[in-house]
Amino acid sequence: MSVLDGSEIVYVARVPTKRIMTIALALGSRLPAYPTSMGRVLLSGLPDSQIDDYLEQTRLERLTPNTITDPDEFRAAIDNVRAKGFALVDQELEVGVRSIAAPILNGRQEIIAAMNISCHASRVTLGQIRGEFRPKLINTANEISRLARALPGH
Repeated sequence: MSVLDGSEIVYVARVPTKRIMTIALALGSRLPAYPTSMGRVLLSGLPDSQIDDYLEQTRLERLTPNTITDPDEFRAAIDNVRAKGFALVDQELEVGVRSIAAPILNGRQEIIAAMNISCHASRVTLGQIRGEFRPKLINTANEISRLARALPGH
């Protein structure tokens, strides 16, 4: 689970797993938002004017052959997240890593965090992510959102 801090996501919760990326991730780890599924979910909750600011301040660097670097294509990806309610990123941050993310919402239906599932592209197909992982992820994110709304002040 992560939150948005400027142009980066910051991990605020993580379940240890076998390493799937070349970098080690822990609580407090930061990644650029644009090539990550959680980053796209978090950015999708911002108004268009803030997306404009983000794109002005952020260099969309090609990290892999799949990384979206065109601002118009990136905006289309954010619009897709807004329409579908989740983000699926296929090997944009690192070759071999696929991830899907869903939003955590407060009582005003604002995105306050994002959670994801990441996996090896060699072990999990996009069809498996959409068919098996997505429903479980969205159900879990909805349950966490429900619990978050029950907290005082949310």
